[in-house]
Amino acid sequence: MKRILLVLWLSTLSVFAQEAEIVKSEAVQAAEAAPEEESGFLDVVQGGGAFGMALWLGLAGLSLAAGALIVDSGLNIRTSKIIPKTLVSLVREAIDDGSVKKAAQRCKDVPGPYSNILLAGFENVDDGFDTAQDAIGIAADMESEKMLQRVNYLNVVGNLAPMLGLLGTVQGMILAFATLGTTSGAAKNALLAINISQALYTTAAGLVIAVPAIGSYFFFRNRAAKVILTMESLTMEVMKGLKKGE
Repeated sequence: MKRILLVLWLSTLSVFAQEAEIVKSEAVQAAEAAPEEESGFLDVVQGGGAFGMALWLGLAGLSLAAGALIVDSGLNIRTSKIIPKTLVSLVREAIDDGSVKKAAQRCKDVPGPYSNILLAGFENVDDGFDTAQDAIGIAADMESEKMLQRVNYLNVVGNLAPMLGLLGTVQGMILAFATLGTTSGAAKNALLAINISQALYTTAAGLVIAVPAIGSYFFFRNRAAKVILTMESLTMEVMKGLKKGE
């Protein structure tokens, strides 16, 4: 009896094993026979719908704005451009000659941020050096604000880019859960891949834009502050030279 039960048990196990092998082989054959669909970047953009495409257009616009602002700041926020050596030498020569009007004229001939600060001091020197120093400080603050206007936009871009990326992430996850609830079969896997790619791509794009934008913002802001301090110190040296000349 025991032998009969053992034989029946072994035969049952063998039947189940054969059935499992048949199911496994059928699944493998079906997977191999199914056409492979590869989703590229354009498929991800189109899969996000009108809202997703608007997000990508926004990210592209922020990317172009960040690049333009970085190039503009790199070209304009330079000590050699803001404080021309020729202007410094011309103004010092005029001060050595004791002519404030000539020094002011030199500043008008070479307009710029440093010229504006010098003119503020020269135009108020008759009212006393304390008044001239206050005027120089006010002019320096105004030039600093003008210089930092475009640099501050880098900070705006650096804050907006990851927000748009996060919005794309949320949209991609919403679409992914909607796909799970409404789609079945092979199409579900393809749609899920596109939706999750949308979420990850937008996040990565936002960070790629934000990191250099914020880094450049702090870099050029510190450079601008250094240039402003240099202009103020040079102006005060010129004013001290004028005071000694008297």
